[in-house]
Amino acid sequence: MSAASPEGFFITGTDTGVGKTLVSAGLSLYLRQSGIDVGVMKPAETGVSETSAAGPDAELLRWAAGSGDELDEISPYRFKAALAPAVAASREQVRINYSELVERATALIKQHQFTLIEGAGGLMVPLAGGLLMADLARALKLPLLLVVRPGLGTINHTLLTLFCARAMEIPVAGYLINRMPAEQGLAEETAPHSLASLTTEDLLGVLPEVTGSDREKAAVLAAELAKLPTLPLWRPYLPL
Repeated sequence: MSAASPEGFFITGTDTGVGKTLVSAGLSLYLRQSGIDVGVMKPAETGVSETSAAGPDAELLRWAAGSGDELDEISPYRFKAALAPAVAASREQVRINYSELVERATALIKQHQFTLIEGAGGLMVPLAGGLLMADLARALKLPLLLVVRPGLGTINHTLLTLFCARAMEIPVAGYLINRMPAEQGLAEETAPHSLASLTTEDLLGVLPEVTGSDREKAAVLAAELAKLPTLPLWRPYLPL
């Protein structure tokens, strides 16, 4: 991907629950406020109580991007069970059509100036059959934006995820440490320096732990992203 024609990010986490949906929403909102036409997609969302409607993740992304796309473009697969997509699909007797999913995501990317595709969990999460979330990231050829936690264990989880991305030849834009608490223990205090010294990929920023409704949290994160001192590192990827 050239610096002249950025297309988007594939956003993943080192684990479930690291806050990548809120980061995705915050980035969507920041880009929209900067005058960028943003596309968003949650290819497979699980833990959706009413699958005929948008799940909470897809709804938040749609709001943040101000998207007018159809629900099935933003959220092609929705499952009730809070499990890995492939497992949830099997339990609910639904077949995830991987080829069609790639086609839908590719079409969405072409429709927008910049598109954020948010995976479920981490790269090794089963998506469909023997295919993983990492396979989808590689197929879409978008650089990876990794969201990591600040606490104990994050060094191992982050390095393993980045190693996996390199092994599968998935380009990495960088990573964000999310949910840094105001009162930090030793693990949180030392994580940014430790990670920056051990990785060749860019640490793009440290985002604080935020409170409020999901929309309020996304708005705060959008403001935090706008004032990151590392924004020059984002320039080759963002249409700003």
